[in-house]
Amino acid sequence: MKYSILIIMIISLFSSTTGFSQENNIEKIKTTIIAFVKTGDQNDHKTLATYLDDDYRLIINRLFGASTVNIMSKSVYLEKIKSKELGGDNRTLTIHEILLNGTTAMAKVTLKGKKMTFVSLIVLLMDESHNWKLISDVPFVIKED
Repeated sequence: MKYSILIIMIISLFSSTTGFSQENNIEKIKTTIIAFVKTGDQNDHKTLATYLDDDYRLIINRLFGASTVNIMSKSVYLEKIKSKELGGDNRTLTIHEILLNGTTAMAKVTLKGKKMTFVSLIVLLMDESHNWKLISDVPFVIKED
């Protein structure tokens, strides 16, 4: 009987700790996505780089009816942010859903700017320091304003 109570207490403690950890990670992921959007809007390529994994890729599939997929590396993406070819908008961000799978997560977001509105699927990885970083962003334009 004592062992049953002890086992139940341990399971309860583990469950509550796991729940907090997941909620904590969801908040960290939201914070990372918000910072990613804000620094891109401000063309702050140096700070933006801190939110991107070294293997980050922007994957643009058939943008504006094209028949191709364009994949942009982290360095090319940051250069386009720096030169203001990309970014520089004041977008509103809506985070619809975050799926957490251990040290990997995916978020579905909507970004509405002055020129376009798009839905993006963002994949994030937790690094060895427990920071969340974007590994890929797959946007789909749903509206041109």
